[in-house]
This record gives sequence, C-alpha cells and structure tokens, in this order.
Amino acid sequence: MIEIVTDPFPSDDTLRLLWLSAWGDEGPATFQPLLSRSLTHVGAYDGAVLVGFVNVAWDGGVHAFILDTCVHKAHRRQGIALRLVARAAEVAKARGAHWLHVDFEPHLEGFYRQCGFGPTGAGLMRLN
Repeated sequence: MIEIVTDPFPSDDTLRLLWLSAWGDEGPATFQPLLSRSLTHVGAYDGAVLVGFVNVAWDGGVHAFILDTCVHKAHRRQGIALRLVARAAEVAKARGAHWLHVDFEPHLEGFYRQCGFGPTGAGLMRLN
C-alpha cells in the first residue's frame, strides 16, 4: 500500500536514491535548501521507502509551481504521480496559492491534462 505524505522532509540519501532511478543522476549535492523553501513537498512511500516525490515552489504570494514530479521506475504506471500532484494541489490551495503552474515536456502533456492543468502560453530561457 502506497502512502502519500505531506512534507516528509526526506534525507538527502533517501531522495538521492529516488532521484537516481527517476532522473538518472544524483541531483543536487543537498536537497535540504530546496525542501525548506518549498510551499510544500509530497512523498509517496512503500513502507519506509520513498518511491515518489513532487515539490511545490512558490513566489511567496498566490503563484505556486509544480517541480520535480517523479516516481521510481519500479513503481510507475500505478497512479502514484497523479496522487502526488493531487495532494500537492490540495496543500498549495490550503496554504494560500490561487494558481498552480507547471512546465513539462511535450510527451507529458497527457499526464498533466489528466491532473487538471489547462493549456497556457509560456516561455523558457536557458541560463547555463
């Protein structure tokens, strides 16, 4: 049974294991500054093992942003990511956000539409 947990503050080692499976790299040297500045973050746990994660960054006001949605390769296609994003949206709303934004690659459009996101125009600038 997968448990969805709000603001679990996983350790760097715990999050790094998931990150390696989901993204293929180790991620930042430490995740703690990211977690401490988030409006919320949500984890999916299979027992004590972190198998999914989503972060919600924000502008300190009414705009929140979904980042880093990921699920361990062994746990994909079970609806975990949908549950993570749904909980993230609930918590963001409860904490005062009026808008929830997400940027995604074209192959993820169906997933984010299923989550309830509508189409918008956006821009992106690479800084490095």
